Amino acid sequence: MKSILKMKRGMDLLNNFKKATILVIGDLVMDHFIWGKVRRISPEAPVPIVEVNRESLMLGGAANVVNNIYSLGGKVLVCGVVGRDDMGKNLVHELRLKGIPSDGVIVEESRPTSVKTRVIAHSQQVVRFDREKKDKIHLDTMKLIIDYVKEKLSSVDTVVISDYAKGIISEELVEEVITTAKGKGKPVAVDPKVSHFDYYKYATIVTPNNDEASQASGVDIESDSSLLRAGEVLLNKLGSDAVLITRGEHGMSLFENNGGITHIPTVAKEVYDVSGAGDTVIGAMALAIASGANFKEAAVISNFAAGIVVGKVGTATVTPAELKSVLEDGLGAKKQR
Repeated sequence: MKSILKMKRGMDLLNNFKKATILVIGDLVMDHFIWGKVRRISPEAPVPIVEVNRESLMLGGAANVVNNIYSLGGKVLVCGVVGRDDMGKNLVHELRLKGIPSDGVIVEESRPTSVKTRVIAHSQQVVRFDREKKDKIHLDTMKLIIDYVKEKLSSVDTVVISDYAKGIISEELVEEVITTAKGKGKPVAVDPKVSHFDYYKYATIVTPNNDEASQASGVDIESDSSLLRAGEVLLNKLGSDAVLITRGEHGMSLFENNGGITHIPTVAKEVYDVSGAGDTVIGAMALAIASGANFKEAAVISNFAAGIVVGKVGTATVTPAELKSVLEDGLGAKKQR
């Protein structure tokens, strides 16, 4: 990684994060955590009894991408849909507490706000249950989103589409966003869902995980050669400038349309929770690109950011200080004691 990203260059890019503005479009979710302890198994069924000691709400889905960009020091705008309910109000309230504009958050009367509830005991997820409606948003809502995007494009550096398949992201919306953004010279980064892969044609960069890349390419990734085939298939299928396949403990593999292939080893020291890691990757990637990084440099930075966040429990984010510290470690700037 040192050959891809030098320390001074990495620090310069990180310092430029605060100058970047990212527009995130996608499925907004509230992440509800119930924290407790397990001391015994239920006599009614072979399940643990969780003694609850606290609950917390965090921004999730595309809103977690927003939170990651905010936490890394970037400016961020958000566009998505909530219901007219308490969780929708909570989501907007959390955005406003951070000073993130909420004028792109549209209320759809017949739709509940998507909520993922996770029960956590002893730093382990016991169960998750979801409350949501996955039907496509109304045509009028989609038009409001497109109008908002067109209004804000001139004031942003990079666009992120965060697809959680909750009904916000449609082929029509993605085509309009990509065409309009690229017409203004704005890169579009997509965190995809397999069922929507055909939507993302001509996006600047798409960041599937290993399973998504396998399914979307039709190639079972089980060796170096199959990985290379999958990357080539996806580049040809999407017509994008780059595809970044995130591979868990195997790191990341970047495929560029100029023929470049770069494998980046993982830097995670401990893995407690991978939930939301993809949000960190796309958020850091978008900020790095907006700050002037090429795809290889942006991939290295997002890899370091993901290595931090998987060491935390819950829907976590990364701070500039944390990222600076791991960059110093990983790129060899710290002096030996």
